[in-house]
Amino acid sequence: MPIQTPICDFGQKAHDFKLKSTESKILSLADVKGEKGTLIMFICNHCPYVKAVMKDIVEDCKKLKDVGINSVAICANDAENYPEDSFENMIKFSKENQFVFPYLVDETQKVAKTYDAVCTPDFFGYNKDLELQYRGRVRELKKLIPIRDGDSDLLKAMMKIAETNKGPENQIPSVGCGIKWKNN
Repeated sequence: MPIQTPICDFGQKAHDFKLKSTESKILSLADVKGEKGTLIMFICNHCPYVKAVMKDIVEDCKKLKDVGINSVAICANDAENYPEDSFENMIKFSKENQFVFPYLVDETQKVAKTYDAVCTPDFFGYNKDLELQYRGRVRELKKLIPIRDGDSDLLKAMMKIAETNKGPENQIPSVGCGIKWKNN
């Protein structure tokens, strides 16, 4: 059953983290922060919703980097019960999809819980002051097939943030698989 992201809580500050990347570096929020904004994405390797928009995500993140917005992806899924989301598979997934952003593992799931991430993909678009301005989808999906009619909602919103420091008032929630929480 797909889950929708909550409505954007405009102005909410980004939370710091220290997580291991698929390049085995420990990265914090300060390490990934962009000059004009920061996009924090909660994704995983196996979710059909993530797979459906992965090409869009990578292309959008390339364009955003050019305007001063840095992106980072975090996988918080329980890898023990969902081995497709293991760290080794994260490395493979990031290479196969030619990630242009760090891919971090949230083994304790504390970061996902701090952000109130609910599904994969879940997008948190911050302005240059690390204030939340976007919590929407990449683009429309029909039966898990992206409707590619122009720039994605994500790209348009983040470009607006880069230019004005504010996100769009009207946002369509992202939809995806619920984060696979550990039973502890």
